[in-house]
Amino acid sequence: MLSSCKMFAWPQLRFQGNHSWEMGNASAIQNCQEGWVYDHSQFVSTTATEWDLVCEKKSLNQVIATFFFLGVTIGSVLFGYLSDRFGRRRMLLVSFLIALFFGTMAAFSVSYVMFVIMRTLCGVGVAGISIISLILAVEWTDIKHRTFCGTINSISWSLGYMLLALVAYLIRTWRWLLLVVTSPCLLGIIICWWLPESARWLLTKKEVEAAHGYLSKCARVNGKTDFHSRVSPEVLQKAVAVDQSRAYFYWHLVKSPKMRKITVYSSIVWFGVSFTYYGISLNISGFSLDPYLTHFLFGAIEIPAKLGVYFVLDHIGRRHCQAWSLIAAGSLIALNTAIPSAYGHVRSMVAILGKGFSEASFTTVFLYTAELYPTVLRQSGMGCCSFVARLASSTAPLIMLLDDTWKYLPPLIFSVVAAVSGMVAFLLTETTNAQLPETIEDIEGNRNKNFIRTQFQEPRAESDVALGLMNQMSTDASLLQQQEVNNECHEKQQHQTTLLANGTDPSRC
Repeated sequence: MLSSCKMFAWPQLRFQGNHSWEMGNASAIQNCQEGWVYDHSQFVSTTATEWDLVCEKKSLNQVIATFFFLGVTIGSVLFGYLSDRFGRRRMLLVSFLIALFFGTMAAFSVSYVMFVIMRTLCGVGVAGISIISLILAVEWTDIKHRTFCGTINSISWSLGYMLLALVAYLIRTWRWLLLVVTSPCLLGIIICWWLPESARWLLTKKEVEAAHGYLSKCARVNGKTDFHSRVSPEVLQKAVAVDQSRAYFYWHLVKSPKMRKITVYSSIVWFGVSFTYYGISLNISGFSLDPYLTHFLFGAIEIPAKLGVYFVLDHIGRRHCQAWSLIAAGSLIALNTAIPSAYGHVRSMVAILGKGFSEASFTTVFLYTAELYPTVLRQSGMGCCSFVARLASSTAPLIMLLDDTWKYLPPLIFSVVAAVSGMVAFLLTETTNAQLPETIEDIEGNRNKNFIRTQFQEPRAESDVALGLMNQMSTDASLLQQQEVNNECHEKQQHQTTLLANGTDPSRC
């Protein structure tokens, strides 16, 4: 059988006329020595045509995606820690700068090695953008609107996914395509100057004045002009009790029992979510539709999937939504494998439906994980889980290579991993309508109590008021009532102190 990757060592005159098409001596066949002629009807230039990543170098094309996700893996760990240490807003800006610089440099690569290195470093910045932006949004959102915030944040990913299909259809040169898809980072850098730092993070770092300033701006935007007179920095200072001498690191994610349970189970779920999502996304060429149209439809199906998540997440809970979306995605992958290739359009529809469920699981896992971890380790926890997810996404392109061994092996692996990780999700704690924990002690204790107490055993009204503010992010009547209770308690304490100073027993008054 003739091959596009082989050539004859010398002219085969026996093929002329009516001679037989037998290959004869195998030693007359060798690899192509003069390069290849490519079909440019669909793509003007690609990385494969630029550096001849075909035939025996075909696997190097998939390796590009693996190295990119390797960079994302490194960025997840790096920015997970740095964001908890130096702040969300500052590290988000650094992430945009890294992604913009190395993404641009990748477009001007002069060799395959340079391109792989630039894409790897670009992935480091992309990881920081993805995990920090969501955490910053969640920490500024109250319980009532947290699901809406997480869903809207995720829909922006889907819109970008769909827009990428259109941009790639219009721009068929890979260098210009990279420049165009990297350019939005410049807009992100500009917007970062107006983004507020997380008030929760500032309070855990005891930067009370800065937190009070951002909250005052938030209240002013929401029409609560009297916030400054109602809640003072002294009240906020008692909102979160954190040992300033204690340095938090990734070790604390597994040091205590409940934190260890959250980290292990969440890591397994993240592996399944990412492995399934990219396993379906990278197999676009395996369906009968045009690759641009399939890519667009894969992004479009995410919109109703995420809207469905928004409407059911608060009703069935994070845990059930996470588990069943993964199990459904795995089942559809297995079903798609059983459908004959002759029914190409049916297979495409089943795959797109599976993509919808995998995206539903992806939307849920980001919000779910952010709610599971405390503020002092929230970004580190997200970075750890994202690290595991990127290991999965780095493995997914390599699993696709097993198609040469047995064509049913890759989908079988994807479906089994999705089902197993879905069952593990049932072991996680439910977080629907629960307040965000601030410290590890909140996790190891009762995370669903009305207010998080300070280091004092006796509840303090000042702490309740401040924490109520952090969970409502408003200055409504209930906050005012709590402030009045705070003032009354303070007056009673002052009165009792005066009586004691005068030698009078307060209990007799």
